[in-house]
Amino acid sequence: MTALERVIAAYLDHLEAEVGASGHTVAAYRRDLARYARFLSGEQTVEVAVIRPAQVAAFGAWLREGDAGRPGLAPSSAARALAAVGSFHAFAVRDGEAADNPAAHVERPKQSRRLPKALSVEQVQALLDVPDRTTATGLRDAALLELLYGTGARISEVCALDVDDIAAQLDEPDAGLRLFGKGRKERMVPLGSYARTAVGDWLTRGRPVLQAKATRPGPALLLNARGARLSRQSAFNAIADAAARADLGVTVSPHTLRHSFATHLLDGGADVRVVQELLGHASVTTTQIYTLVTAEHLREVFLTAHPRAR
Repeated sequence: MTALERVIAAYLDHLEAEVGASGHTVAAYRRDLARYARFLSGEQTVEVAVIRPAQVAAFGAWLREGDAGRPGLAPSSAARALAAVGSFHAFAVRDGEAADNPAAHVERPKQSRRLPKALSVEQVQALLDVPDRTTATGLRDAALLELLYGTGARISEVCALDVDDIAAQLDEPDAGLRLFGKGRKERMVPLGSYARTAVGDWLTRGRPVLQAKATRPGPALLLNARGARLSRQSAFNAIADAAARADLGVTVSPHTLRHSFATHLLDGGADVRVVQELLGHASVTTTQIYTLVTAEHLREVFLTAHPRAR
């Protein structure tokens, strides 16, 4: 292991143990920093203290351009990798491994601002109507969809829920659901009647059927066909399958339901800071992109409906 790889390993341990970053985040940083180490090894640089801004900038260009057998990355992916590099170097400075951060003033690739794609209320209803609530997996999928759309939770947050996290809230209309977001940041979100009903039906009529198939029953709220905790990928597949059966004509992911949750709240008059809290965004500027979605929707309605709009 080179000196650079040793500091990278220490940084990843810091992310996991001290920052409390999710496994998904740590895995993404590990991939990005492995690319960085490979690039620097080609330049015969194996110590973090001697890395210069020009090398960080060259790494960014290398990511975008690609090389033989490796396609270039999209601006968003290259920007994410450079963000990981900048965070890594900041750690190295704090840890006394380097005197300065060579990535501090390196410009990241410009990204076009993409508006989140939200479903209409009618499309969401069609999606929620798909699961067959006479079967165990159908009851599970109904609970999954209602939780995602009804709370705006991330798929990782819903898949991480245990029965004890939610069972006590089912009979209390004013109770909130405790979620742990990025960096293990805790927040409480209301649990609406549709989500409470779907989860209650799943717990009483669906979960016992799938749990009976488990070799080692566990506390997970949502289970797969073998009785183990439902994974993010399996949840993604269940949502994609429901969207296909609903014949929505668009790609639907767990994040689509989160976007729809936020957009429909703002369309209904919710304050952006309330939506920020419900989504668990650290900054209101992250949430404000949804106001652009609703503004665009208003413009479309105006152009379509007003006789002097054009």
